[in-house]
Amino acid sequence: MNQPEVDKAHADIGLVCALHMEIQQFLDRCEHVKKYTGGSYVFRGGFLDQVKVAVVQTGVGFARARAATQALIDAHSPPWVLSVGFSGALDPKMKVGDIVVGTSVCDLHGQELKNDVQFPEDPEHGLYVGKLINADEIVRTVEEKLRIAEQYAALAVDLESLAVAQVCQAEKKGFMAIRAISDDCSTDLPPEVISILGETGAGRAGAAVGAIFKRPESIKEMWKMRGDASKAATRLGSFLEGVVTQLYEARH
Repeated sequence: MNQPEVDKAHADIGLVCALHMEIQQFLDRCEHVKKYTGGSYVFRGGFLDQVKVAVVQTGVGFARARAATQALIDAHSPPWVLSVGFSGALDPKMKVGDIVVGTSVCDLHGQELKNDVQFPEDPEHGLYVGKLINADEIVRTVEEKLRIAEQYAALAVDLESLAVAQVCQAEKKGFMAIRAISDDCSTDLPPEVISILGETGAGRAGAAVGAIFKRPESIKEMWKMRGDASKAATRLGSFLEGVVTQLYEARH
């Protein structure tokens, strides 16, 4: 009797992130993680217990996220795709490390996709549920964040979630956007952040060194930024472990 053919490329859950740092803490919880490149994107796959996960690291920005999400779905056909990573808080009550689960994703140009996510909000323990907004570039200043929050009634801002949502809608895949706050509304991000984060999402060491020479006080700001990102990644990794497991169990 012939055994049913197993699709070894298939993944139970797909995850889309811009930066390796955003997903590293989650991958540390997985086993048998392998890395490969496809086109200009970095893929990683492994197992969280019995759940097979596939991750694509897109680099920064909407267009790259959209193309990489399509590549992930074409290669691994996951029934669920999660847009994960860092975001900037638009609500002054939010702290670094808080989690935002998106019930809708919009942009600054009037596009919006609603997402029927039933998730219990718990702000007291750093879990927020509501609208995410995609900006065209990193929103660096507190003034700009507060303006966007007032105009769009969004909780947090990132650069990629709407792109992932659009591809998932077209491909009829389950979608969630889960973001960890890496910068709050207390201070501006250093202006150097835009030049240091390259388009591919790989930190540009040369740009960092150049920034320090031009503005020596930026080194303190960048160390704080790195510490905040590390805190956000740790919380995100822990939260994703629970979500990925629950999504898998709900299907099986």
